[in-house]
Amino acid sequence: MRTVLVTGSAGFIGSFVCQRLLRDGFRVIGLDAMTDYYEVSLKQRRQARLLQSEHFHAIEDYVETPGLLLNIFAREKPDVVVHLAAQAGVRYSIESPRSYLESNIVGTFELLEAARAHPPQHMLLASTSSAFGANTEMPYRETDKADHQMSFYAATKKATENMAHSYAHLFDLPVTMFRFFTVYGPWGRPDMALFKFTKAILEGRPIDVYNYGDMKRDFTYIDDLVEAIRLLIDTPPVRLSDGEAVLHGDSLSPVAPWRVVNIGNSNAVQLTEFIEAIETATGCRADRNLMPMQAGDVPATWADAALLKELTGYTPKTSVGDGVARFVEWYQDYYSVSD
Repeated sequence: MRTVLVTGSAGFIGSFVCQRLLRDGFRVIGLDAMTDYYEVSLKQRRQARLLQSEHFHAIEDYVETPGLLLNIFAREKPDVVVHLAAQAGVRYSIESPRSYLESNIVGTFELLEAARAHPPQHMLLASTSSAFGANTEMPYRETDKADHQMSFYAATKKATENMAHSYAHLFDLPVTMFRFFTVYGPWGRPDMALFKFTKAILEGRPIDVYNYGDMKRDFTYIDDLVEAIRLLIDTPPVRLSDGEAVLHGDSLSPVAPWRVVNIGNSNAVQLTEFIEAIETATGCRADRNLMPMQAGDVPATWADAALLKELTGYTPKTSVGDGVARFVEWYQDYYSVSD
């Protein structure tokens, strides 16, 4: 039985990844600090579902705690690491940048140092589509330059890509960085648009629509994301031999077993269309409060997921209509909201 360490295991994405790995016969060590960035009870409920498996072990602590990950690696010797723990949120990074420095930068450093001492077979680290920053040519490709991040959150995630590359090169650690594109679905984060919009619409309150609705996002349903991560676990990058060619469009490093992979739906959806899907699912009309663009945000994201398909044969496929309907059904059940 292979052992996987999942950081951020009580988070939205982390809990779904853990569930899938447990279902596939892995032993899962879950690390989560249960921070109060949003309601802790939601994280506790996610973790309670994982604890129903005898093959799940939970550790409550911060990834940036000095020596914590080194001790976990020494004791558990994980075969695979899926690093999802991070301080998330573009807008909150303007208000509280230090938490991003500590969780994202220092936490990833602690992880890399632990892996240096006890190398796993494959490390998969979460980055973000926000790393593409001010790029305007779309769809975004992994080989595009990404030098102009628009928020401190994005800057810290891009920094972790660079940090991981240096460790992959120096210590021959196989590392896959995956860039998420607007992940949504049941058990999602309350600070994200789908959650906030659904809550407000069902309560008859107006929703804040930034950039006057002229925004596009590549919305990626949680099950599609988890499937992609699961397949990538068994597709570790290898160091290139001298003169060896890479796949067309591959982001594999020329000097390290390291690559970046986009995980997105390969479809830029207008924000107004997304809101209409919520209206359809809830049966309620949204009162829209049109507002200017928020600082640190970008007007559009759109993934080129060709590399993911080349590596795994998989392409995310859940439509926004179907995904939003599943979220609204979960939300109404979880919060006992009547139609």
